[in-house]
Amino acid sequence: MRRTARTAALTAALCALAAGCGIRGTAVPVDAGSAPSRASCLTRPAPAPATPRPKTQTVTVQLVCASQLTPVIRQRTGPGAERTVDAARALLEELRRQPSSAEEATGLSTDVPQRLTVAGPRRDDPAGTLRLSTPPDELPQLGLAQIVCTFAGTPAAEGRRSVLLGGPGGEAPRSYVCTDDTRAHPENLQGD
Repeated sequence: MRRTARTAALTAALCALAAGCGIRGTAVPVDAGSAPSRASCLTRPAPAPATPRPKTQTVTVQLVCASQLTPVIRQRTGPGAERTVDAARALLEELRRQPSSAEEATGLSTDVPQRLTVAGPRRDDPAGTLRLSTPPDELPQLGLAQIVCTFAGTPAAEGRRSVLLGGPGGEAPRSYVCTDDTRAHPENLQGD
């Protein structure tokens, strides 16, 4: 009789463990972030060519991996950009480019639209403004965060952490800041 009670209690405990992991359901929605990914998000810089190519420069762009931004170093051929808008165009070109097979293998992607272009400020814009061919609020959130964090701290943003972006219309440009939180949670990026 005792053995039957113990067996029943043990069976009941095992059934309770098998039914769940001890986390109770809730009626309140919980945003726990994106699902975990098996992608490593680690990239290795491209090996230096045996014979240096003329006018090659190293640039860092922010690509998407597991819903976060990851810095990726790329080699770019062409003259260095001295003007703010030229630097922005060069970086945007890299962001629009599809990741290489090696980058894709580590889970990297880009959300920057292929046809997006960038121009300099209008006459009434604050200095350092960059005008995108699509309003920033209409871009994919990850793509906008990629642009802001790629431009921040470079000649495209005149070395500042904040980036002044406007669209093709008459709206005033807004300031976007790239922080560690922006890289970890690009969906939270907001302009001022």
